[in-house]
Amino acid sequence: MIKKGIILAGGTGSRLYPATKVTNKHLLPVYDSPMIFYPLNTLKKAGIEDILIVCGEDHVGDFARLLKDGSEFGVKLTYKVQTEAGGIAQALSLAEDFVNNQNMTVVLGDNIYEDDFSEPVQAFEKGAHVFLKEVPDPNRFGVAELDENNNVLSIEEKPENPKTNFAVTGLYLYDFTVFNKIRSCKPSARGELEITDVSNLYIQEKNLGASIIKGNWSDAGTHESLFRATVIARDLKLKNA
Repeated sequence: MIKKGIILAGGTGSRLYPATKVTNKHLLPVYDSPMIFYPLNTLKKAGIEDILIVCGEDHVGDFARLLKDGSEFGVKLTYKVQTEAGGIAQALSLAEDFVNNQNMTVVLGDNIYEDDFSEPVQAFEKGAHVFLKEVPDPNRFGVAELDENNNVLSIEEKPENPKTNFAVTGLYLYDFTVFNKIRSCKPSARGELEITDVSNLYIQEKNLGASIIKGNWSDAGTHESLFRATVIARDLKLKNA
């Protein structure tokens, strides 16, 4: 059972410039709500109410003004400032004190999901778990190589020639050993600590599970994917009306 949730909402949002010239990507509107509302709701639906938001120093005040202590949303929020853009794994490393030797659910702040993840989140005990989706443009993501039983054999970050079309989406379940794994990683050619490298360390231990999500999903890191995320959000709102 997981009680701790982490939303990673740092980065400069350079692929969405000039929309992000004066604000953080995760505060941009997706249909009728700020983007950050969607990962927050993903965690809440999964039963997680103690949540850390990791964000850049330029916009932490904006997040705090919008979300405050989280009580309006039925959660408890804590904030942590990421002072450098060192990649997803580096941002996650800032959550070690918050997690305090417990399991955690990590979601990227620009990911919009239709699925309810309460079952896998509450059943999780150890290791790591990723959530996959077949996409038309896998080279934009970490791509999972699968065996005939859909077990993950490897994950390759933004490959030129993807082995499959299954993207690793921005939701992860980790036990506390993730922080030791991050410390053992070296920066990639992009100068960042890659979350793909962390997941591959779990694969080496034969300790990484995977699920293929059924509902709609999109990231919102480019103008095109932000548009897709908006359509998904609109359809979900209409479906639940």
